[in-house]
Amino acid sequence: MIIKKAGEGLKAKTCFSFAKKLFFLALSFYTRLPHPQTLDYKQLPQAAVYLPLIGWLVGGSCAVVFYLADLLWPQTTAVILALIAGILLTGALHEDGFADVCDGFGGGFNKQRILAIMKDSHIGVYGLLGLLLILLLKISLLAAMPASAVPLVLLAGHSISRLSPLLLMQRYTYARGNDSKASGAVYQPDYQELAVATAIALLPLALLPVLSALAIVPVLLATILLGRYFYRRIDGYTGDCLGASQQVAETIFYLSVSALWIFI
Repeated sequence: MIIKKAGEGLKAKTCFSFAKKLFFLALSFYTRLPHPQTLDYKQLPQAAVYLPLIGWLVGGSCAVVFYLADLLWPQTTAVILALIAGILLTGALHEDGFADVCDGFGGGFNKQRILAIMKDSHIGVYGLLGLLLILLLKISLLAAMPASAVPLVLLAGHSISRLSPLLLMQRYTYARGNDSKASGAVYQPDYQELAVATAIALLPLALLPVLSALAIVPVLLATILLGRYFYRRIDGYTGDCLGASQQVAETIFYLSVSALWIFI
């Protein structure tokens, strides 16, 4: 019995240690926040399941920036500063993916051309316009909401939107070889991992009015449609597609909550 309990304790300790390593790997890949330097990047693909938790950190930081800035400046200025904080924390990883997808799918006429354009580090007209419009949309929506609700909406939006990449990773396959900049994020989470990630992603909704939970429906619908579109055009997804899905899901969440707030 003692040996059995010792074995169970060792197993639990090992699982916790592995989970901690994966979390720090996710922190190092998806943010610019400090992290341990001695990490095994061969395990990086599995760290993708911690995306919603990374959303907590980024969204929480944006919420704090907004709250403090709103004490000094107009709400629109506070929203812009909060968005800047999120971009700095992530190194514009998801925004870069969104811009590349706009350029690739906007200018490419077949799979090879789309993938080639997305791999190009230069930004084109489609990417520039896409980034500009999606940022303006976020600013207009958050600036029009009650200031007291914005921090919680930011926290929930960043967390929930990071579930979309995981749903695409679980449903579809990677569209190109492992030579791309985001190949380290290629992983197919199993249903148990997806269930845990979903619970983490949805938890911030508990801080918002109950009716806000309905915002999940259009976010999931947008993710499904986006996944089908990617599959139809390039037979799967790329790292840029994952980043774009996060940006789209975040914006759809803000749109939905803003519309629902009329009834709250």
